[in-house]
Amino acid sequence: MKIPPLIIGDLTIPVPIVQGAMGVRVSKALLASAVAREGGVGTIASVCIGPIENCKKSEFAQLNKKALKDEIIKAKKLSNGGVIAVNIMVALTDYVTLVEGAVEGGADIIVSGAGLPLMLPALTKGTNVKLVPIVSSGRAAKILCEKWQRSYSRLPDAFVVEGILAGGHLGFSFEQLEHQENFPLEKILVEVVETVNEIGKKYNKHIPVIPGGGIFDGKDIARMLKLGASGVQMATRFVCTEECDAAQEFKQAYIDAKEEDITIIHSPVQMPGRVIRNEFVKNVVLGNKIRFECPYRCLKTCTPMEVPYCIAKVLINAANGNLKEGFVFVGHNAYKCTEITTVKKLMENLVNETNQYL
Repeated sequence: MKIPPLIIGDLTIPVPIVQGAMGVRVSKALLASAVAREGGVGTIASVCIGPIENCKKSEFAQLNKKALKDEIIKAKKLSNGGVIAVNIMVALTDYVTLVEGAVEGGADIIVSGAGLPLMLPALTKGTNVKLVPIVSSGRAAKILCEKWQRSYSRLPDAFVVEGILAGGHLGFSFEQLEHQENFPLEKILVEVVETVNEIGKKYNKHIPVIPGGGIFDGKDIARMLKLGASGVQMATRFVCTEECDAAQEFKQAYIDAKEEDITIIHSPVQMPGRVIRNEFVKNVVLGNKIRFECPYRCLKTCTPMEVPYCIAKVLINAANGNLKEGFVFVGHNAYKCTEITTVKKLMENLVNETNQYL
C-alpha cells in the first residue's frame, strides 16, 4: 500500500506529514517552506515571532503581526505552491492580531491549541483558511465541535491530537506525566477518531485527525494511519535539518542529548514542559530566579511579578544559540536524533519507511 495523501477541505497534501510548530523562532519560513516543497505541511510558529526584545507594550502585538505576515509571504514564495500553516496559541495575549496576520499573509491553515479556540471561526469569517484545533481527548473535540456548530454553523476542518510524548509545553498535568504509560497516543487517537467520525456522519463532513507526540519514523506513521489517522504531526525530527531556523547550537543539543538528559520542568506559565537538561535547567529546578523586565506579557497565564524567569526570553536565547541563558524544548524521542540532514532526505526516508510498513 502506498502512503495516502492528507485531504483537508479543498487542500490535498501529497505527503500526510504535518511539520509541527516550534517556538520561539525555531520553525519559521525556511523550515516550513522546505517541508511544503516536499509535499507536506510546513508550519510557522507565531509566538514572539517579531523583533520584540526591546519593544514597548503598545508595539508588541503589531510587531508580531507584521513579522508573522511577512514570514508567511516568504514561506509561500519559497514553497512552490506548497501548503503553509501557522500555529497560534489561544493562550497568547496577542492571539486576535496574530490570527489577523495569518489571514492577511495568506496562510492555508491555522492550527490552534493551548486552550480551546472557541472563537476562531468568528475571527476568520469570510476567508477560506482551514481551521485545525489541537485537542488531547475525544471529550475536548466534541465540546469544540458542538460549540462551533451551534455558534457558527461550521465544524473544524481537521483536528491535531497531541499526546503525552510531545515536546515543549504539554496539555497534560504533572500527575498524568508521572504515569504516561496510561496515556498512549494510540488510545487518544482512536477515541478522537471515533468521536469526530460520529459527528462527521451527522453533518456529512469528513474531519481528518492528525496525531502528534512521539512519532519518530515510518513505522510509527504507518501504525497511526492504520488506527484511523489521516496524517501525522512531527516536530522533533525537523529540528535536525539544515533548513531549521534555529541556530546550530540548538540543533547540536539534540544530537548530543541522551535519553536521561530529557526531563520535565515546571514552566513559569503554570504548565509542564519537556526540555533537555543543561546548567540553566539545573538552576531553574533549584528555584534560582533570573531578574527580568516584562514590557508586554506574551502569555495570558504568565504573572511577570511572580515568575522566576521569562520563558519568552529564555526560548529566544536558545533559538539564537545561547544555551547558557536558555534551554531547548524537545519531544520525548529527541535523543534518537543522530545527525543533521536535509528536509528533502528526511521526507524521502519517512515516506519510504512508511510504505514498507503499510
